[in-house]
Amino acid sequence: MFKKILIANRGEIACRVMATARKLGVKTVAVYSDADADSKHVAMADEAMHIGPPAVAESYLQAERIIDACKKTGAEAIHPGYGFLSENPEFVGLIEAAGLVFIGPPASAIKAMGLKDAAKALMVEAGVPVVPGYHGENQDPDFLAAEADKIGYPVLIKARAGGGGKGMRLVEDPTGFKAGLEGAQREGQASFGDPACLIEKYITQPRHIEIQVFGDGHGNAIHLFERDCSLQRRHQKVIEEAPAPDMPDTVRAAMGKAAVDAAKAIGYQGAGTVEFIVDGSGPLREDGFWFMEMNTRLQVEHPVSEAITGLDFVEMQLRVASGEPLPVVQEDLEIDGWSFEARVYAEDVPKGFLPATGTLDHLSFPKGTAFEAGPVRIDSGVRPGDEISPWYDPMIAKVIVHGPTREAALNMLTAALAECQVAGSVTNLEFLGALSQHEGFAKGDVDTGLIARDLKALTTQSATPPEVLALAAIGGLGLLSAAQGSDAWDRLSGWRHWTEAKQYVALETGDSRLELRVTSLGKGRHQVQGDGFEVTLDVSAGCGSTLTVNAGGHRFRADVVVHDATVSIFMEGRTYGFNLPDSLAGAESDQAGGDAIIAPMPGLVKVVSTQVGAQVSKGDALLVLEAMKMEHTLTAPRDGVVAEVLAAVDDQVTDGTLLLALEPEDG
Repeated sequence: MFKKILIANRGEIACRVMATARKLGVKTVAVYSDADADSKHVAMADEAMHIGPPAVAESYLQAERIIDACKKTGAEAIHPGYGFLSENPEFVGLIEAAGLVFIGPPASAIKAMGLKDAAKALMVEAGVPVVPGYHGENQDPDFLAAEADKIGYPVLIKARAGGGGKGMRLVEDPTGFKAGLEGAQREGQASFGDPACLIEKYITQPRHIEIQVFGDGHGNAIHLFERDCSLQRRHQKVIEEAPAPDMPDTVRAAMGKAAVDAAKAIGYQGAGTVEFIVDGSGPLREDGFWFMEMNTRLQVEHPVSEAITGLDFVEMQLRVASGEPLPVVQEDLEIDGWSFEARVYAEDVPKGFLPATGTLDHLSFPKGTAFEAGPVRIDSGVRPGDEISPWYDPMIAKVIVHGPTREAALNMLTAALAECQVAGSVTNLEFLGALSQHEGFAKGDVDTGLIARDLKALTTQSATPPEVLALAAIGGLGLLSAAQGSDAWDRLSGWRHWTEAKQYVALETGDSRLELRVTSLGKGRHQVQGDGFEVTLDVSAGCGSTLTVNAGGHRFRADVVVHDATVSIFMEGRTYGFNLPDSLAGAESDQAGGDAIIAPMPGLVKVVSTQVGAQVSKGDALLVLEAMKMEHTLTAPRDGVVAEVLAAVDDQVTDGTLLLALEPEDG
């Protein structure tokens, strides 16, 4: 076993690798950019080496700097994590040339699977079924459009070097082919340095089922069963599970054999995943799955497979890379129970799941293990006070559960998500909670179109209850100390003899501003009046930091976090966030509204497709903004004439930046 390894990554996966290395007595070296100097993965490591500025291209993709850091610290091997350089065969070659060990497959295997077109040709030779499509070298747009016509719409355009949902476009008919191809090419170039694309037939009710494989340097290869990753949004996985619902033993065996055949065909070593597109229009069948791609690395969702097999995949990676054979054979493996993983992201769901930023003023997760198997497991690369920056993936945590049955595990997931608390950035927690309770998902009726079909129901938020507004008002005035034993009267600035103590507070949420009056009626008892409601709350200490609230006989528990000028209420699995505006500042001026396009998130301007004086129609694509390597098209808010274009290609803009203005409407 190695004595010291370097992890060429950041965030949650770097912390995950370090946890296993520490268990094995292996020392770890972290690398970090300027933006990550105070990050969790740096704090966890035994040593850390600075490798450059925040931009990925200038830090985490700098292979020579990473290898130099490895040499300077005396590390013997490099673990790539996932993303960044994890599937770069040139990186592997440089590592081996430096006399170091790459904890992963050989460069030849990565190269064989790195380009989707070449990989599919190889799989055909190995007898693995592939989806019909064009996987050739000709990249002429007219030629590719003609191939799409031959295949038949709908088609899926894929960047051949792509992965993680990047560089993919679903095109329903010929009119959308040109724009879809250009978008896939841009994302392919930005994310992987390769704009070339392939065209495939789109399976109309597909399931995404992948097989975990492992190989060693002694000619052994096994599969560790399947994961169902069908719950996706824009080709990005949201909730994964293992095993797959309604998976017949015969189909599992056939898919497992195909995956092992694929691994053996390229002399695979280490952890890998063979992804299949599966016909979900009826019962799963042995002739109803097709090879999609192979990820030659550890997957984000590997914990669910660890849960049902009882194995530590990172430990297996380290042992295989150090020359040991696999610790198990296929006949040893059995499925134990059921596991789910939900990815908690800083993203603005009402704004179309746009990536979000912010400082994590408050962060709390349910009790459980971290980076190792348990009924509830939380893998996270951030801590309270850490910043979610615009430079990297906005993942906050992975919530993993393991139960005896699918129903039990899904109930555990719903409960665990309800206990997660994040303040300082918007998140997808409520969306994940709604998804975990989706009737079809609970039955196992899953396919990759489920979220898109039911998106409105999954993202519709009910009105904020008056009790929550009242609790936020009380918290915003600092009156909740009464629940901890001190008298609220001691905190009132406007105390009056023989009269009730009254204070006023403004709350802002979204585009709304609320003016509330709070009357303190005694220790822990407050009356709150707002527009159209009046609520009296009795607030007392609960368990830990949780408060017990009684609103006219309705008793409930809630957590209230006040930080600077914000109040966050965590209640019944929902998060309510409010700003406390300066009472002297008054209401802010109106937003530009329908006369402008404002950046909805931090990002890089990739396309500006209009100019001053141009006549545009509502919905016309005018700009393309790239954030987290994903493109977001910004459209005209109404018909009009472009008055100003304030952004240029390659501009880095912040959230709220005015990008384009239209001439004011008459009147």
